[in-house]
Amino acid sequence: MTAIDAVSGPTVSAERVVFSLPDSDRKLAGVRLAPALSTTAALGFRRSRMGWTLTFPRPPVLRMEYKLTLAHSDGGFEDVVDPTNPLTTPGAFGEKSVILFPGYTEPPWLTAPAPPGDLIPLEVRARGLGGPVEAVLWSPQGAATDQPLPLLVANDGPEYGRMAGLTQYAGALIAAGTLPPFRLGLLAPGERNEWYSAKIAYTRAVVEGVLPAMAEIATVRGPTVGMGSSLGGLAMLHAHRLFPAAFGGLFLQSGSFFDSRLDAQERDFSRFTRLTRFVLATRRPAADPHPVPVVLTCGTAEENLGNNRQMAGALLAQGYPARMVEVPDAHNFVAWRDGLDPALTDLLTTVWSPG
Repeated sequence: MTAIDAVSGPTVSAERVVFSLPDSDRKLAGVRLAPALSTTAALGFRRSRMGWTLTFPRPPVLRMEYKLTLAHSDGGFEDVVDPTNPLTTPGAFGEKSVILFPGYTEPPWLTAPAPPGDLIPLEVRARGLGGPVEAVLWSPQGAATDQPLPLLVANDGPEYGRMAGLTQYAGALIAAGTLPPFRLGLLAPGERNEWYSAKIAYTRAVVEGVLPAMAEIATVRGPTVGMGSSLGGLAMLHAHRLFPAAFGGLFLQSGSFFDSRLDAQERDFSRFTRLTRFVLATRRPAADPHPVPVVLTCGTAEENLGNNRQMAGALLAQGYPARMVEVPDAHNFVAWRDGLDPALTDLLTTVWSPG
């Protein structure tokens, strides 16, 4: 990263952010804000006497992840975390700077007592995927393998655990008595873009291979709930439609329910056609849709908001007890973390309640 004189960082208010990047030696040819959200606001910094500045109106979020794109005098470009901002956050594609607007608070369960769980790794061979599906089965500390417990299965499971605190969430809410003891099936993504894009071989591997393998390791009771974010959310919906009896509920966060009209910017994705065909078929009225409770969450400042609203409406029209929760954030693991409670908590309570 280019060395730049440090200052106190962005000035944040309820209405805007004022960015200031020192460049008294005029080493840079330009600076541009690269926010990890959908916006039409101006992103280019203006040169000031001592460097570069940008006044950015607050988007409809409580926190904003971003990077800066630096244009160098030799014609090169560099994406960096903001050297003036000490606040950063991890992400699936590396670290980003983050702005916290007034009113943002982390979920209380993040710091609540949560005994560590017991982890059992497993690997299931699968045809048509080029490799096995790897997973970890998490159980509450001290739970015997023959103790019947409900199961929540997550695509991108290790990432959910590391960046969205899913195992902390489970441990904390179990410890508090808010949720009954349950197990977590954390599915590793493998070849994510290929496996999660409505690929039948992956769905079969999970439903016919991984879920039975988990049930052999530890006793599962009641309906299994499936969850995922982005492509992982779409993959869980695909699994439900292909195997309607596999899941008793779905928790889908910022699902990549691409629509050829709403999401033309995604056309370069290698499996765009396969995704849009599945989404279109899923939205059509179904003769036998096998509805289960579904909760969708999506950020108020992300491109997937429109297609998630569209999918929620289609599922409701097909008789699903579905609801949509809009989170004041964008497309990232912290947003998905902040959307877990009470949305996922309510879904699990509904699906696993006696009777």
